[in-house]
Amino acid sequence: MGIVSEYPRLDALAMVDLVRRREVSPTDLLDTALARVDRLNPRLNAVVHRLEPYARNAIAAGLPDGPFMGVPLLVKDLDGEVGGTPFQGGSRSLLGHVSPTDTENARRWRAAGTVIFGKTNCPEFGLLATTEPVAYGIARNPWANDRSAGGSSGGAGIAVATRMVPMATGGDGGGSIRGPASVNGVFGLKPTRGRTPDGPVSFMPWQGLVSRHALTVSVRDSAAFLDATCAPEIGATSVAPPRARPYVDEVTTEPGRLRIALATRPLTGGPIDPECVAAARDAAALMTSLGHDVEEAAPTIDADAFNRAFLTIVASEVANIVHDVGDVLGRRLTWRDVETETWALNLAGRQVRGHEMVAAQQCLWQCARTVGDFLTRFDLILTPTLTTLPAPHGAIRPHGIEALLLKAIVRLNAGGLMRIVGALDRNAKTVFNVVSSLTPFNAAGLPAMSVPLHWTANGLPVGVQFAGRFGDEATLYRVAGQLERARPWADKLPPGCE
Repeated sequence: MGIVSEYPRLDALAMVDLVRRREVSPTDLLDTALARVDRLNPRLNAVVHRLEPYARNAIAAGLPDGPFMGVPLLVKDLDGEVGGTPFQGGSRSLLGHVSPTDTENARRWRAAGTVIFGKTNCPEFGLLATTEPVAYGIARNPWANDRSAGGSSGGAGIAVATRMVPMATGGDGGGSIRGPASVNGVFGLKPTRGRTPDGPVSFMPWQGLVSRHALTVSVRDSAAFLDATCAPEIGATSVAPPRARPYVDEVTTEPGRLRIALATRPLTGGPIDPECVAAARDAAALMTSLGHDVEEAAPTIDADAFNRAFLTIVASEVANIVHDVGDVLGRRLTWRDVETETWALNLAGRQVRGHEMVAAQQCLWQCARTVGDFLTRFDLILTPTLTTLPAPHGAIRPHGIEALLLKAIVRLNAGGLMRIVGALDRNAKTVFNVVSSLTPFNAAGLPAMSVPLHWTANGLPVGVQFAGRFGDEATLYRVAGQLERARPWADKLPPGCE
């Protein structure tokens, strides 16, 4: 086994360079990645399916000469099925299920030359902002093992932060790339709606709220990976505007003088930790020092209406997921098959009337128009990524009377009662508060990124978010490259991960 000693200090493109110069082989990189997983994963629980035979067979068959030839890749066990490998979506209901074929994004990952060797931990069906599924167990933040790694791409965030891999795939329907990037201290970009593929099984997941991409150590890896995966998909119902040139070229291009809106209050309401505000203000000061114009301003969003609409869409989608999983299994699911919060959302989704679904979509589209209008006056919006520091395990799930009430409603299958007492709405606020500056950009379909610029005095990472205009990942990558050069983060590794 050829262990690559410098592996933790390499990004994916640096690994490709070594492979092309024959200084290391794809097998050397795979062996090193597996060794890091074996050493670190028992403590952190980031990787839930180890696919070593699949990876070695791919190398033996000959890898495509793509931009990531030989790079070990971990795939989130939700956002992209890989044919012939386990797929559970974080749910015990799908234990033992194997994907029959590749999704389009998985096909593109393999065509890029990556070596898929494992699946990462995620909450059940990606529904929570923390990764603590019953199916897999708690994913632990590498900077503080008693705290959350975020969700739903929590396992991916851990894997990249600890350099098990330089990049791992994720999906973002309400902050699920940006949130884990923030709490794990890595870079994460959510592309424009329609930039990356969803099919062929489904299109426009969560009614277009979800975009799929990756969490990475370096900005250039994110850009090059998007270059490799961003071609329009046949039959897609939403297609992003074409890029002007490769995104990887934007990373080294100076952005020019930009006008940036600083919004430190959560965009859809709720409290915020002062440390998160401090991180955003520090980033604003850095942007000013780099020659940009920063002004405190924010789009005006009706928080209550937005959150109700978002919850209506998600609950309806979960009801459909529960139905579809039942079709896969050949039987109807019951509350015993899934977690309490999942079944509660399923019950709520069954209660949604047609006109309520249409009204919810219209509300989110109105938010898109509001944010779009706001961005005619600014090039970017800068916010704290999350409203809290990495939370203790279990902190953002229902507690006490709320938890008991939710369980009682679930076991009685009393969806109508849930509507009457507003149980789901109250529990949803806990989650929505955490991601209240993330979800508007899912609704609007805009590109947004979390950049690891800030750590607390006791060593917890706190990301800051930049969001741009529809189709304008280029400006985000230019700014991210500028920030990476001004305040590098690649040398920051969690304790015990050197």
